[in-house]
Amino acid sequence: MKKLFFLLLIFFSAGMVNAQQKHVFSLSKTDFLLDGKPFQIISGEMHPARIPKIYWRHRIQMAKAMGCNTIAAYVFWNYLEQQPGVFDFTTENRNIAEFINICKQEGMWVLLRPGPYVCAEWDFGGLPPYLLKTPDIKVRCMDPTYMAAVSRYVSALSKQVKPLLCTSGGPIIMVQVENEYGSYSNDREYIKSLRKLWLNNGINVPFYTADGPTAFMLEAGSVDGAAIGLDSGISDADFEQAFKQNPNVPAFSSETYPGWLTHWKEKWQRPDKADILKQVTYLLDHKRSFNLYVIHGGTNFGFNAGANAFNPTQFQPDVTSYDYDAPVNEQGAPTDKYFALRDLIAKYVKYKIPEVPKPIPSATIPAFQMQPFTTVWKELPAAIKSPQPKTMEALGQYSGFILYRTKLIGHKSGNLTITEPHDFALVLLNGKLIDTVYRDGGKWTIKLPKTDVKDPVLDILVENMGHINFAQYMIDRKGITDRVTLEGMTLTNWEIFKLPMDDKFASSLKPKYPEGFHDGVFFDGSFELSTINDTYLDLSNFKKGVVWVNGHNLGRYWNVGPQFRLYCPANWLRKGKNDVRVFDLHQQNAATISGVRTLE
Repeated sequence: MKKLFFLLLIFFSAGMVNAQQKHVFSLSKTDFLLDGKPFQIISGEMHPARIPKIYWRHRIQMAKAMGCNTIAAYVFWNYLEQQPGVFDFTTENRNIAEFINICKQEGMWVLLRPGPYVCAEWDFGGLPPYLLKTPDIKVRCMDPTYMAAVSRYVSALSKQVKPLLCTSGGPIIMVQVENEYGSYSNDREYIKSLRKLWLNNGINVPFYTADGPTAFMLEAGSVDGAAIGLDSGISDADFEQAFKQNPNVPAFSSETYPGWLTHWKEKWQRPDKADILKQVTYLLDHKRSFNLYVIHGGTNFGFNAGANAFNPTQFQPDVTSYDYDAPVNEQGAPTDKYFALRDLIAKYVKYKIPEVPKPIPSATIPAFQMQPFTTVWKELPAAIKSPQPKTMEALGQYSGFILYRTKLIGHKSGNLTITEPHDFALVLLNGKLIDTVYRDGGKWTIKLPKTDVKDPVLDILVENMGHINFAQYMIDRKGITDRVTLEGMTLTNWEIFKLPMDDKFASSLKPKYPEGFHDGVFFDGSFELSTINDTYLDLSNFKKGVVWVNGHNLGRYWNVGPQFRLYCPANWLRKGKNDVRVFDLHQQNAATISGVRTLE
């Protein structure tokens, strides 16, 4: 009897503790309220998909030690549902619930940013590219095909996060509806339907939106009853715009930018430290809530980096690193901005800011040789025959490379035009590289030389460099999107070879001497470790391609810069032999790679 009484006591005590952990987060006309009292959100944003899981806690602790009380986190739909109806919330760094639970353990509240569209310089803004297999798909509106997929996603994610709402004892205090919708479109029914979807799936905390601080964006992107996020809100005028849109809800700076993104062929973006200090001082002086986008950026591992385009022929792909010049750099170390913001925030908050966590160790690795061992031309799968080129997405492929091959009949030389190459193409004639075609700028015509071969073979190898993630040109299918013409004649009867270059494929390759074709070469190499630490692999001796370490895709590199070094976290390394594989579009000869400590 005593034992039963003791067990019942434990049960009811646990229930009382759990009840005490539940909170009510609400909106007044001017303030956010936590359990009825004004609460200032001081948030730092980070994205679990961009951070090795072993470092989730460290990065959250870094935000807390800078003075933040909240973590904002994007959820990338396409990272969780890569094929329709197949969700993955467990492998690698996809366990969203675990990330949020670590936030709770570290005493941090959470702003959940689940999209379905998020932008974020992430491939297709977080939307799954399988949507593009539908020829007439329209996204971010009430298109039935799109909304059916969105409903499936909202249902699946809600099951993961519902127990983690503050109303259930978790740390999630607000959920964002869509993202910067006023910069894209004006389908009010769509925005309202998204909010209703979350409500119908049990999400019972307040909602917010995030838009630029202009009247038209706020009118198109806001949701009745939702707090207004401003990207960014850094002046009285910005907050006055929010008040005009809805005087009955609080506004906050939902994205305050300590850093900025970088595209290939640009210099690293390094915004002035003085600007962010001025902006945060304004927000703290006026007791405004804010979210630093981002406090830590992380890495676009694999093929996950997105791209921008603001006119039909523009294309600006993002580099692999998402360092973002953030207060906590890509490898997790504090920067000068970090300490400056920490000192500033400490002057205003009443809670004690903890000490800065110890840095994650990094290491150098002596140079090691990479030898060519096969070529893409020796690793082609079975061909798909088609009268005209088809896009990757039409064939159920969403990343990597794709090869188009045909014989030239009729015209055999002259002006060859690819309409349109998405995104970077090698053009070969009878196995010899003639030229490359890059999507950006609209110059898609090259000169094919004359040849003595009766039926010349034309090969066009196309690289997908990331689906556009922002603004009106997001319907961005990859490969050859229309046709190829030679002197105005449409070329037909193509063989198409899918080359998604997934990790399993890259790891399975066997040596084949790469005679003949000398572009599109795979290289093999290795290095030995006795101690495992983070490192960066320096690819400055290579030209353009992808690198894998122990079967993990570190991302893209390109000798146009600015990024020549790719982050390799310790959890992808092992004691003893570590295998490195490189696929390079242009490098032909053996070259070395070394491990260095930093991005630059």
